[in-house]
Amino acid sequence: MDSLDGFQTSDHLLVPPLAAAGWRVTEVSWRDRRVDWAQFDAVVVRTPWDYVQDVAAFIAVLDAIDRAPVALANDHAQMVWNLDKKYLRDLAARGVPIVPTIWAGTYDAAHTARAFSQFGTDEIVIKPVVAAGAVDTFRLDRASLARNQGSLAKTFADRRHMIQPFVDTIITSGEFSLFYFGGRYSHAIRKVPKPGDFRVQEEHGGNLSAFTPDPALRAVGDAAMKALDVTPLYARVDLVLWHGAPVSMECELVEPSLYLEFDTAAPQRFVTAFLGWYAAQTKD
Repeated sequence: MDSLDGFQTSDHLLVPPLAAAGWRVTEVSWRDRRVDWAQFDAVVVRTPWDYVQDVAAFIAVLDAIDRAPVALANDHAQMVWNLDKKYLRDLAARGVPIVPTIWAGTYDAAHTARAFSQFGTDEIVIKPVVAAGAVDTFRLDRASLARNQGSLAKTFADRRHMIQPFVDTIITSGEFSLFYFGGRYSHAIRKVPKPGDFRVQEEHGGNLSAFTPDPALRAVGDAAMKALDVTPLYARVDLVLWHGAPVSMECELVEPSLYLEFDTAAPQRFVTAFLGWYAAQTKD
């Protein structure tokens, strides 16, 4: 992004341990067309949170970096795959439990209305398959679905989207984010929405706290890592409880906040993983 004003990030905590390991960090915007990617030894994609405004342009930048003589994290093909939430179908096919999902192309009111009975729920969530930060995400019951037909038809007229049951344990138990560096578990946080909301992001008033996941949560997070074709330098697996069992909401490999401030050892774990990853990328 050209500016991170108004956003919260902890990536600055990586600078001291990287410097101690002999690395100098330069932050650049993916939108800056003047950047010569070949001047760097490694490019680590971190906070391009406005990519949803022009996905094709963002992919073109990833393509340009991948063509340059520079190590790119995460893996180019893996990031392009991860930009579209339909990647969750691939993870589910590989044994990773996910929230039940209907995948849709153009908006169909009758098709959407049937989701209530299909899921056996009183509330559903509709969101784009390419999105970030809960933008254009709708939480609906049958009455609000009827009231919002105009907005939904306009938002998703020609936009691929996903329909899921609303997971009410987000309100009571929260959402759990597990972080992995070099495929190894690092730390976790719990995110709970503010009263009256369902969005857990801090920009929407969510409350975040350090958290130690139980074996069941760890098992699903670990399964997501094992299901990936390439071990990523960094990953965040977002989990919720569905009928008492953990399921994955996301496995973010492009621009997840890492919340390094919640574990003092996390920045060094990242740097250790980075050094191992870079050595593997440059090995003859």
